[in-house]
Amino acid sequence: MIKFRVLILMIVTILISCNSEKSKNNLQKENINQTNIESDTLRKYLKSFNPELPTIGLLMYNGVLQSEVIASSDVFAKPTEAGKQLFNVISIAETENPITTEEGMHFVPDYTFENCPKLTALFVPSAYDMYAQVRNEKIVDFIKEKNKETKYIVSNCAGAQLIGKSGIADGHKIVTWIGGGKQLQKDYPNLKVQNDSLVTFIEDGKFLSSNGNLASYISALNLVEKMTSPEHRKFVESYLYLDRLQNWNE
Repeated sequence: MIKFRVLILMIVTILISCNSEKSKNNLQKENINQTNIESDTLRKYLKSFNPELPTIGLLMYNGVLQSEVIASSDVFAKPTEAGKQLFNVISIAETENPITTEEGMHFVPDYTFENCPKLTALFVPSAYDMYAQVRNEKIVDFIKEKNKETKYIVSNCAGAQLIGKSGIADGHKIVTWIGGGKQLQKDYPNLKVQNDSLVTFIEDGKFLSSNGNLASYISALNLVEKMTSPEHRKFVESYLYLDRLQNWNE
């Protein structure tokens, strides 16, 4: 009788062990499957850097207005109607550390000033307080260096102060945030500062500028049309539902 009980106990133990091992294996398989799904999802959204494509650089720093970074990436990251990638769109900051926007979000830059690839266009955004940025020699020097290789430099809002500080647009027309033009002209007399109460966007040579915030879409759309075609601009506008914003009361 005792032997029989021992035998039953051994069988039960073996069954429990087998079931536990089976559950463990199933859990491992589920974890592997989940990891594969996450990897596939990440690969789906990552855009490879194509050295044959024009590269659009988005400057970032702590306190940046995130709408001015998002607007530029929104426009230039859109593919053609056939799904073809037209640009490399990258973000750049002084270090590889995440930057914190004015709105409190954390953005991780793709490149630093040291390893930034050659750019076709550089977008210079703004902050509500530009004191630290204008006095940051590394940011100003980066803009000066990139001006030597870029075909276009775009400033939005108070990003015009960094353009003024760098001296790269002396003698050119520029516009800044609404209400900031008089001070910009005083600080950088070599700029041809436009009346910001009347001018939303201005282009002069390789330099483009806007009032910033959501008006940053205007500078991005004008440049994407210049670099592609009016048809592609219209496609991007439709992709972004901008017509719904224009006619939102209808």
